[in-house]
Amino acid sequence: MILGMTTFTFVHVVLSLIGIFSGFVVVLALLVGKRLDGWTALFLVSTVATSVTGFLFPFHRFLPSHGVGILSLLMLAIAILARYALQLAGAWRRIYAVTAVISLYLNVFVLIAQAFQKVPGLKAVAPTQSEPPFLITQAVALTVFVLLGIVAAIRFRSEPVRAA
Repeated sequence: MILGMTTFTFVHVVLSLIGIFSGFVVVLALLVGKRLDGWTALFLVSTVATSVTGFLFPFHRFLPSHGVGILSLLMLAIAILARYALQLAGAWRRIYAVTAVISLYLNVFVLIAQAFQKVPGLKAVAPTQSEPPFLITQAVALTVFVLLGIVAAIRFRSEPVRAA
């Protein structure tokens, strides 16, 4: 590998954080019917890069993180198709909103899992990630993102698109 593993991990984490931050900006814009072209491109590119680089870490068997990465890349492919190739025409506007929110959720899902693995205080309360603090945190995140997805699909679909 050209980069050292520590540097590669750092790049992967930075890409993930850029994807999460820009994803929240994009989703908040969807909630008010806006299309932020630059932020959207940053979100999609950084989130694709996060998922792709996740597959470049050494592994010896298929892990749950690989399943999340595959699902993320599938959602991102649909979002990119809807946004760029199909220009948000018709139902593709709603499909884009939903797949963008799902893509952000998957990145946040992994962030939560990594936080519970790496942050000593969180690891202490949920060392196997099957304890209530971890499960409740993930359930709250899922609930928030389901609601965001529903509202984004409704508002982005019904509002005229305004470039920011």
